[in-house]
Amino acid sequence: MISKKDTEKIRQRALMTVLAVDDDKRMRDSVVELLKVHNYNVLTAEGGKDALAKLEHHKVDIMLLDLCMGDISGHQVMEYLDKKDLNVLVIVVSGDTSIESAIESLRHGAYDYIRKPYVPEELMARLDSAVNKRFLEKENTIIRGRLKNSEKLYRFMVNSSPDLVYMLDEKGCFTFLNDKVSSLLGYEKDELIGNHFSELIYSEDVELANFSFNERRTGKRATSDFELRLHCKNGSVYAKLFDTCSIPIEVTAMGVYRTHNKVKRFVGTYGVARDLTERKKAEETIKYQAYHDLLTGLPNRVLFKDHLSLAMAQVKRRETCLAIMFMDLDRFKVINDTLGHVMGDNLLRAVSLRLNDNLRAEDTLSRIGGDEFLILLSNIKDQEEAENVAGKLIQALKEPFNIEGYELYVTGSIGITYYPQDGDTIDTLIKNADVAMYHAKRSNSGGYQTYSSGMDERFSKHLSVEGDLRRSIEANEFVVHYQPQVNVITGEIVAIEALVRWQHPEYGLLLPADFISIAEESGLIGEIGQSLFRTACADLKSWYDKGLPKVRLAVNLSALEVVKKSFVNKIINVLEEFDLPGDCLEIEITESVILNDLEHVIQRLSKLSNYGVTIAIDDFGTGYSSLSYLQKLPIHTLKIDRSFLKDVASKHEGSSIVAAIIAMAQGLNLNTVAEGVETEGQKHYLESLGCDDMQGFLFSRPVIAQEMENILRNKPFVH
Repeated sequence: MISKKDTEKIRQRALMTVLAVDDDKRMRDSVVELLKVHNYNVLTAEGGKDALAKLEHHKVDIMLLDLCMGDISGHQVMEYLDKKDLNVLVIVVSGDTSIESAIESLRHGAYDYIRKPYVPEELMARLDSAVNKRFLEKENTIIRGRLKNSEKLYRFMVNSSPDLVYMLDEKGCFTFLNDKVSSLLGYEKDELIGNHFSELIYSEDVELANFSFNERRTGKRATSDFELRLHCKNGSVYAKLFDTCSIPIEVTAMGVYRTHNKVKRFVGTYGVARDLTERKKAEETIKYQAYHDLLTGLPNRVLFKDHLSLAMAQVKRRETCLAIMFMDLDRFKVINDTLGHVMGDNLLRAVSLRLNDNLRAEDTLSRIGGDEFLILLSNIKDQEEAENVAGKLIQALKEPFNIEGYELYVTGSIGITYYPQDGDTIDTLIKNADVAMYHAKRSNSGGYQTYSSGMDERFSKHLSVEGDLRRSIEANEFVVHYQPQVNVITGEIVAIEALVRWQHPEYGLLLPADFISIAEESGLIGEIGQSLFRTACADLKSWYDKGLPKVRLAVNLSALEVVKKSFVNKIINVLEEFDLPGDCLEIEITESVILNDLEHVIQRLSKLSNYGVTIAIDDFGTGYSSLSYLQKLPIHTLKIDRSFLKDVASKHEGSSIVAAIIAMAQGLNLNTVAEGVETEGQKHYLESLGCDDMQGFLFSRPVIAQEMENILRNKPFVH
């Protein structure tokens, strides 16, 4: 049931005419749709000139006004309103992020200022405030009409004015003050009448007030819109709210003269003082927003550059050095896409606090967007000191973050540049730190890398590869290679892992390490993964139809694919399309996917398991391995990462980590597959531990589909 208050609000909106002025048609259309849903009468204008034409023929109550338009700017439209004395409340809706533009809008008489892109709820709240103001103005107009031409009207207007109205005698003492003095400054009128005006002026502004507050001139030379500060009485509302003893005002004043025997004599000053507190607060808010990241409260890129510029100047004088760090969070996108942007925002705040706790007071931590941070170490002795800080920050992020009941893990990759060694301009230093960060992420996520000149060429190749990715999908340049998983006891192939390769026209055959991370960053990993899966299923179906052994197909899924709600249905749909049973497929996922969204991962993997699909944990042991999640998940296989086997020469020179993983898997009744088996010594060592399924160059390198078919047909591993 709609309340009386809401009914009244709907009625008031229906009586309002809103003119939306924007040269972007999509913005106009979205505003019209939003406002009509909320019962507003809406007019639109395609630009400044069209807005002026609409104002000529329509009565407009509120205007939503863009500033930057092709013909006439928003400021010019507001000047027209002022010139024509049109009573239109203007809410500026602009993508212009400069402080000066926002402050200039307020000075031109804008009622409010909203930045694009805006939240619809915020726009509606500002509009409702404007509607309320218009109705209050109309009520005041009715009251003024009833009291017109009477002394009572004059007194009412003066005492009801939102501004402080005063009169001074020729000596500068108060002879009149309206009621506003009490609510504005906390004084009763009787306390000030007869006192000199300087007692009310903030001490630092007394000299200025002698020529403005105590104005003697008239006409165009008189004081208009001159800013000063007034004292608040101790205990006043303003002093309590804003912890200050003064408030800013804008004075308009003129001298008052009387003529006697044709001689004009100065008898005092008449003035109006307007409270600027709200406007000053708005200006301060705009300034803060221009220099800070609103999510974390950290300095943004603009303020960071200011700090860096100052630090560079100091380094030149002191002949010391400074360091710039570019940090990017690893696996943050997985958390954000899995648990939602609210959880992602909370994690970013927690990361910001932890990083700040591990920096010095003179250092600057800045968030420049997404999960990227810039860090300025403004005064360091040498590069070793900067690297120690980088290591400290990386170590600090290794502890889990407890966010709304979730235990989240996130690491950071850091690139470091030094001034003046690595660049002599701000943009060059930041760019080179970004390049170094990219190399840190590529070589070892959760580490740091110092910039060197040779990185630029490799980074250029990265950018070239990124630009070629979308074209490569359309050109069908991605191919599938296959590598068998062999049971060394029986010699049979138990599974075949599908591995994607990119046949790049310029760089040749690229391995996943050369492009998968780039595909994830650019959002193309889903298309590549789906293409790989369909091709592999088509090959598997072909082998089945030819009567070859019915081995499982193992497919490694990107973390960004698993977090999507649709990924289970996509897998089942492809299997059904090629008439393949669920037990022909084994999907491989990494531990990072599990840790960041255990509840949803369990639900999705359970659906696949019920369909017959087996689940393997890839690269087990390289992440945050835990018995707790292994017992909760419907998994069947642990794949031992190749890094644990590289130093194994024989069964007498084994790895304690490998032995522990196999023993744990046996205790949980899970299968194990060892990757990267290249020597007989490694094979014998794994056999001695009870690991029978292996994969590696000892048995076969990854091969194309035709060669894999020949391997299946010839069964070369049967002893």
